[in-house]
Amino acid sequence: MDADTPQSVPSPSIAEHGIDTATNVSRTFEEVTAALKAAVDRLGAAIAEAQRPGQPVAKLRAVTREAPLASLFIAFLLGVAIARRR
Repeated sequence: MDADTPQSVPSPSIAEHGIDTATNVSRTFEEVTAALKAAVDRLGAAIAEAQRPGQPVAKLRAVTREAPLASLFIAFLLGVAIARRR
């Protein structure tokens, strides 16, 4: 072999490009799926923490059970106030 002669590197075929692309997409889906699962797990833990007795969600649930119509009215007014701001 002569050092001055360039070696011809065969270019990948369309099938090889397709396989590489499919592999990259598969890895991307796996990464997104793992990130989404981690986010859902963190959200579930935060919700479970907020639902413990004495926490805000537990207090809101108790107030709603005691006075459902008043809670519905307050939620409606809050929704109207938020809608008017936009």
